[in-house]
Amino acid sequence: MSAPERIICLTEEPTELLYLLGEEDRIVGISAYTVRPPHAKKEKPKVSAFISGNIKKIESLKPDLVIGFSDIQGQLAKDLIERGLNVLIFNQRSIAEIFSNMIILGNIVGKNKEVTTLVDSWKKQTDSLREYSNKLSDKPGVFFQEWDEPIITGIKWVSEAIEIAGGKDVFSHLQDEKLAKNRIIQANDVAEKNPDIIVGSWCGKPMDWEWVRNKPEWQSTTAIQKDKIFELDPSIILQPGPALFLEGIPKLKEIFTSN
Repeated sequence: MSAPERIICLTEEPTELLYLLGEEDRIVGISAYTVRPPHAKKEKPKVSAFISGNIKKIESLKPDLVIGFSDIQGQLAKDLIERGLNVLIFNQRSIAEIFSNMIILGNIVGKNKEVTTLVDSWKKQTDSLREYSNKLSDKPGVFFQEWDEPIITGIKWVSEAIEIAGGKDVFSHLQDEKLAKNRIIQANDVAEKNPDIIVGSWCGKPMDWEWVRNKPEWQSTTAIQKDKIFELDPSIILQPGPALFLEGIPKLKEIFTSN
């Protein structure tokens, strides 16, 4: 079976990986939320948001493979499948699953050796950081906020990234909850955990700094008292792909070690 020649990426991470593998010519459509690599938006037609997509435009590009991510894209995937398109939906939640899915995608486009080299380098990086972090005697408690109303804490790979970078996810007990609705917490829950650091990365919109700083229930927390509030670009922490290892985890380490 030959490798697909016309691929549409409904999320950013397969686009970024295909560019890293030198297979960007196979991409015929991308998500409007794509920011990595920066030139992808200039070179490729934008065919989807996250939940929705332009079905007619996707069909007109005659893809032989459409790649998406998560149950949230389930309806879009169903609509495309019903039109006879080949659709591959990844549902990775952990760092191990992210690595596994990158290997699968690399193999699909015939870049077995190249993708294995990339993944192995990121595995070594995370193993080295984890070894360093395990030796730390005093790790900051971290509240990672993915959304504001309702308040949602981080998905599993984010929780793992925090631990690898030298922090303690104060809501790590929720990391195995695959659905965002099961990671909804209350403002008082955050107050009770009393995080040392708050890291915000609101999926799809900028973090509202004043909202965080002035949340009544959080005023006595160490993070607010010491103004330890940080924002990460969702593209480097909420995308389950290369950016997490190239920028996301290193940025978390920078935050934790400088505070």
